[in-house]
Amino acid sequence: MAMTVAKPVIPGTLAAQLRRSERRKKTFAISLTLPLLVFLLAVFIVPIGALLVRAVENPEVASTLSQTVEALDPWDRTSAPPDAAYAALAADLAKITEQADAGALARRLNSEISGARSLVMTTYRALPFDPGLSPAQVKAHMLGLDPRWGELGYWQAIAKNGSRWTPDYLLTSVDLKRDIQGDIVKVDDNSAAFSRILLRTFEISAVVTLFCLLLGYPLAYWLSTLSPRQANILMILVLVPFWTSILVRSAAWIVLLQSNGLVNRSLLELGFISEPLPLLFNRLGVIIAMVHILLPFMILPLYSVMKSVPPTYLRAAVSLGSSPLAAFFRVYVPQTYPGIGAGGLLVFILSIGYYVTPALLGGADDQMLSYYIAQYTNVTVNWGMACALGAVLLSATLVLYALYRRVVKSELSLG
Repeated sequence: MAMTVAKPVIPGTLAAQLRRSERRKKTFAISLTLPLLVFLLAVFIVPIGALLVRAVENPEVASTLSQTVEALDPWDRTSAPPDAAYAALAADLAKITEQADAGALARRLNSEISGARSLVMTTYRALPFDPGLSPAQVKAHMLGLDPRWGELGYWQAIAKNGSRWTPDYLLTSVDLKRDIQGDIVKVDDNSAAFSRILLRTFEISAVVTLFCLLLGYPLAYWLSTLSPRQANILMILVLVPFWTSILVRSAAWIVLLQSNGLVNRSLLELGFISEPLPLLFNRLGVIIAMVHILLPFMILPLYSVMKSVPPTYLRAAVSLGSSPLAAFFRVYVPQTYPGIGAGGLLVFILSIGYYVTPALLGGADDQMLSYYIAQYTNVTVNWGMACALGAVLLSATLVLYALYRRVVKSELSLG
């Protein structure tokens, strides 16, 4: 019976097979993650990119008043505009076919100078003029239609916004502006609002994060000392708020915190107070509701870290002569810093973007930055300003995350 002899494997062929096998594995792994990547691109990356672009985009004037911008280009912005600018403006407004485009232009100029909206729309409805009019006659006709066309402020607003791209929205979001010459200057104290709003947003978020830590740390520690069965049952109670809408929970706090609500009635019946406490439509009500909503986001990271800390460390420290309290703060607490950092970062980032709870439970001086983003989006319909404020929030979030990563890396390197 003939014997078959196995052919020797050539090293080069084996290496090629290994490379093909690795490529197949990588291709398979990429194919598994591709749907997630497409989803993130569609609902996360693209919207953020559009937001950042819209924060510096200024298409209203550039797309509708191109001839006017060109006529104003050599203008020094301090003397009277040339007659040709009046004729160019009349021609540009006459070419606008959709009233919605004229409305968008009027709103954009009105955000620069009050009264521009009525001025533009009145002139737009009166067009077209006689095509045989000279520039001087067009100027006289427009001044007769509305004398405000003789004021420099409206022409300066058109010239200032002649470029399709502008830093004005971003500058306004940090209380800066461009003057008529294009130089960046601070706004006056009466108009400086967004720096105070941003500071207020950070203050409320920091207080909420602190209270979540003070309430969540003992609870997470207690859960970590229980048996897995008991901890799982109690963790369900911690997660119950996730099953209820934020709007519903905020409305429930209105019922609880009002002057005739459960909290005030209980305190009055127990004799702790003689008159109802102001717990609603102020900073206190906002903080109470936000802490209640965000507390699970602090407990979960703390609990996951505390479960990994061996309890023998505390017993060893006590057996070596340390008091239980000193052992807890010197041995146990430092090992939970990653959970404190992760929970604090998560709660703080979620807090700075809150809108519904401060809007329902806070007063005029308790609204956070997201409230004004909603105002610019839904009320004044100023998408550029809304996107600029959104970019400020996004930048603050990225800075906080970068600082957290840097602190974590430094601690790991020291460890």
